[in-house]
Formats: sequence, structure tokens, C-alpha cells
Amino acid sequence: MIFENDVILEDEEKEEDGASKNGILNKGLIDARTILISDSVDHKLTAKVTAQLLFLDHQDSEEPIKIFINSPGGSVYDGFAIYDMIRFIRPRVKIISAGLSASAATVIMMAADKADRLALPNSRLMIHQPSMRFQGVAEDVRRTAEEVVKIKKKINEMYADETGQPLEKIEEDTDRDYWMSPDEAVEYGLISRVVNGFDEIDG
Repeated sequence: MIFENDVILEDEEKEEDGASKNGILNKGLIDARTILISDSVDHKLTAKVTAQLLFLDHQDSEEPIKIFINSPGGSVYDGFAIYDMIRFIRPRVKIISAGLSASAATVIMMAADKADRLALPNSRLMIHQPSMRFQGVAEDVRRTAEEVVKIKKKINEMYADETGQPLEKIEEDTDRDYWMSPDEAVEYGLISRVVNGFDEIDG
């Protein structure tokens, strides 16, 4: 299976010489085995990130991968897709919260082992229950409501398993937006430590 860099990177406006500054930058990040999640979690982001993960696994199944997250969250299903791909590939994955990691973005963070979940000093993390827009006939609304309940239960169980917090506490905390500083996230079990530089990530 062959993955070309122009396939796994977002399309960028081409300059007159046919080069793309952002494409070159993104290729440099991929060469450094580093992925950025810096937008809402949706199908476009998921397609890019999962392709990058598969490419890096194909390139070297043992060298670790770093993922920096600065995202308000988004689609829980796309969050699950990225989560599953991180668990699916062979390399160790280190995930660093850099800015905002909220909602589906924190679900993605749970894919890494606790020791590999990190945050920069001024980042903010938030967990909450999922929500969906309801439309259609009454039966569709009822079934969507049932799906929301199932997803809420699944996410709460994931948070409980990965943080060590009692499920009852997770259920109470995610009833509303639950914000944490990096130090509070360490105490909560969401991340393992706060880092200030690459040497601390690689250490």
C-alpha cells in the first residue's frame, strides 16, 4: 500500500511555482511524525488524521507519533473514528493538549495511554455529555434520543476507565460543561503531566 504525502495532506492554494508553503510545512511535520488536530472534529479532519496515522504506521511501526490537539470538539462519531485508529495502529502515540481540548477532542485524547496524555501549561480541557440536533418525524426523534443516551453511557464509561474516577462522578461532572486546567486534569486523571518543552515530551 502506497501513501503519497499529497494524499494525506489537505489541499492548499498553489503558488506560482506550483509549491505550497503549507504543504511543505505539513510534510515537515509528517516527516517528524507529528500530527496537528487544530480544527473542529468532522469528517474532513478525520479523513486527514486517519490517513496520516496509517501512513506513519506503514512508514515505521515502532517509532512514536506525537499528536497536538487544539480543538473545540465536534462530531462524536468522527472522534470515535480517530480514537479507534490511534488504538488500531502499532506505534506508541503521545497526545498533547495545546490550547483547547474539549468535547470530542478529549475523547480522542483517551486513545493514548495515560502516561502519554500530556498538556501544555496554558491549555484548557473540557468534558461534557454529547448532544445532537433532532429533526424528522416523532419516531426518528425517539430513536435519535435513544442513540444519544447510548453514546453518553459509552463516553462516560470511557472517561471512567481512563481516568480512574468512579462512573457516578463522571456522570455528575459531564451533566454540564466541566472545565479543567492542566493541573486539575492531572488530578482528575485525564492527563498524566504538564510539559513545557519537547525534551519533557520525549523523556
